[in-house]
Amino acid sequence: MPKLRIGSRGSQLALWQANHVSALLRARGHEVGIEIIHTTGDKITDVPLAMVGTKGGLGKGIFTKEIEEALAAARVDLAVHSLKDLPTELPPGFEIAAITERQDPRDAFCSRKYAKIEDLPQGARVGTSSLRRQAQLKAIRPDLDIHPLRGNVDTRLRKLEQGEYDAIILASAGLKRLGKTELIKQIIPAEIMCPAAGQGALGIEIREGDAATRQHLEFLNDPAARAATTCERALLNSLGGGCQVPIGAFAEVRNGRLHLDAIVADPDGSKLLRESRDGNLNAPEALGNAVGKTLLSRGGDDILDAVYGRGLAVPPQP
Repeated sequence: MPKLRIGSRGSQLALWQANHVSALLRARGHEVGIEIIHTTGDKITDVPLAMVGTKGGLGKGIFTKEIEEALAAARVDLAVHSLKDLPTELPPGFEIAAITERQDPRDAFCSRKYAKIEDLPQGARVGTSSLRRQAQLKAIRPDLDIHPLRGNVDTRLRKLEQGEYDAIILASAGLKRLGKTELIKQIIPAEIMCPAAGQGALGIEIREGDAATRQHLEFLNDPAARAATTCERALLNSLGGGCQVPIGAFAEVRNGRLHLDAIVADPDGSKLLRESRDGNLNAPEALGNAVGKTLLSRGGDDILDAVYGRGLAVPPQP
C-alpha cells in the first residue's frame, strides 16, 4: 500500500479529524503522514469571520487555500476539511473524493448556569461569531447581547468558564469529537437553529483526476451524508453565500426521500425566511437549487443585499 500524506490545519479539532481519517486508512494497511498547514483563517483572529476582507481573495476559502496549494504542489495527497469550511465551488484542479459519515449537525448551547436558551436572563451576553447563529438567536430572543467569539474550541470554552459570556453557541459535532461535552446544556433543535451547510461532516479533497488516491478513499464515503451535504451546498451556492453568511441548510434522508430545511435571515433577527421541501434522493443538487431559488424569490435576495450593504459580511467573489 502506498504512503498517503494528509494536509490539515493545526487546530485541536482539525488534527482530531486528520488523525481519525489516518486511523481508518492505517487499518486498511496504508502508511500515513500528516502535514500541518497554517491557513489565512488561522492567522486572522481579531476580525469576525464574516468581515474578513476581499483583499487577495480572502473572502473565499480562508481555511482551505494554503492546504490546496500544498495539494497542487503534491506535498500532500489528500486534505481533510470540516465540510462547512470548504467553498461550495472548488478551484479548478480539485475534487471531493469522499464525505464521511456525519456527526450530529446541530448546534450546541453551552453555559455554566443556564439549561437552555429560554432560561437566559434579559440582556444575557452570548458569544458567537456566526451571523447565522446570531440571526436565529435574535429571532427568538431579540433582547440578547450577542458578542463576537473567535478562537479554537478550548479558547472559546475557557472564555465561557471565566465568565466572559453567559452562554456560547458551538457546533455539537466538534465538541463531541473532542470529548468536551461537559458544558453542553442543550442540543438546539434544527427547527430553532438551522445548522450551517455541511456542518458535522468531513470532506476529503484530492487533486482532480487522481484516480489512485480516489480509489483508496472510496470506503470513507457515506452515501447518505454525501446526498444530504451535496443538497445543502447546492442551496448555499444558489444563494451565492459563503459559510459566514446568515444562511442555514439541513438535509436528511427520510423514508427514502431527501428532506431539506433552509433559512435566510437578517442578522438582527427581524426577518427570517424558512423553506422546507422533499426531493429525489438521487438528485440532491436539484432540490438544493429549487429551494434556493424559492428563498430568493420570497425576498432572500433583499436580505442578503442588505447584509452586504451594511458591511456585515463579504459578498461572494468571482
